[in-house]
Amino acid sequence: MATDNPSVALPSEVARTAGSAVGERGESRWSVGSIYGLALGALAIVYAPVLVGLFADWYSNPNYSHGFIIPFAVAFIVWQQRARLRAIPARPSHWGLALALLSQAEYLVGYLGAEYFLQRTSLLLLIAGGIVYVFGWKHLRLQMFSLTLLLLAIPLPQLMFNAVAFPLQLLASTWAAGLLTMCGIPVFRQGNILLLPQRALDVAEACSGIRSLFSLISLAMLVVYFVPVRFWVKLTIVLSAVPIALCTNAGRIAASGLLGRWFGPEYSEGFFHAFSGWLIFLVAFMALLGEASLLRRWTTRASAQPKAGA
Repeated sequence: MATDNPSVALPSEVARTAGSAVGERGESRWSVGSIYGLALGALAIVYAPVLVGLFADWYSNPNYSHGFIIPFAVAFIVWQQRARLRAIPARPSHWGLALALLSQAEYLVGYLGAEYFLQRTSLLLLIAGGIVYVFGWKHLRLQMFSLTLLLLAIPLPQLMFNAVAFPLQLLASTWAAGLLTMCGIPVFRQGNILLLPQRALDVAEACSGIRSLFSLISLAMLVVYFVPVRFWVKLTIVLSAVPIALCTNAGRIAASGLLGRWFGPEYSEGFFHAFSGWLIFLVAFMALLGEASLLRRWTTRASAQPKAGA
């Protein structure tokens, strides 16, 4: 005698229920993916003009022409760190959303105030927030070096740039006047203008050394990444880029005065002036590499002495 048991489901009903559950799960996944896709599309639309303007600044502003190599350097560093990134367990944090919201607030302030620096740095903060939200804080800690490199490729606000450039003009002209005096050439400094017997040297903003300073600091960051030394040694190398850039720039200005004195003013202008800039920057970079090599040897030798004594 057959009895109806409501707790037993027919196979057709089980299949129908499972199919509907799979369909709902697939629809849910599709909806989440579509939300992420729309968010990324909106961000691409928002930041496309920002990136185009940044590339235009790299092309037109010689102070930041080193920015073209930074994305490739960062891509190489991230690729080289791929094994370490895979080894770190992903621990997503909702604080990444807070960083993302903060980045968009920064972008809004920059957009309303027509401040490109805030708009561009908000992209870095957004990337940091995305890393924390998807992978966690440990991944962000490993990528801080790459984000710092990208920050060095973003032009400073004009107010900050002028606040740095003008003191550097006065410092470069003061040091160059001292070098010319040591070489026996009478010189009178009036602000950023050097009055020589044959001519006057105007230490303009382009000759302040800020161009080589930004580029040399970025190269110093790349150098210390590949030098296996302690953190304080890496920091010393990066900070030493500042006096190296300033000293070599003062030497370039003094060399221009010497060339004008010995061969005529035309030899300290035009092609010779531009070529001396490249040559002096190469000298500064070689000095930085020499310093990094010496510090590496010194630290290696110092760390090996206790082991030898033991």
